[in-house]
Amino acid sequence: MSKYGPGKGELQFRLVFSALGLVLLVAALFYRGIPQGAAMFEIVVIASVFFGGTFVWTLKKLLQRGYTDDR
Repeated sequence: MSKYGPGKGELQFRLVFSALGLVLLVAALFYRGIPQGAAMFEIVVIASVFFGGTFVWTLKKLLQRGYTDDR
């Protein structure tokens, strides 16, 4: 692991932020329905990839064995 990577506290913040983003995206889709048109579809896909990718990457980093908060 690099000594210049984010600390455990920042990774936990990223995990919560991305989970909240996914929940809000799903809630908006549930409330408004599936968007019509290419632009809205693209926005939903990009937001899903961003929040989902951040969530998975951060969870993977936090679950790595030997991760410490000494950064």
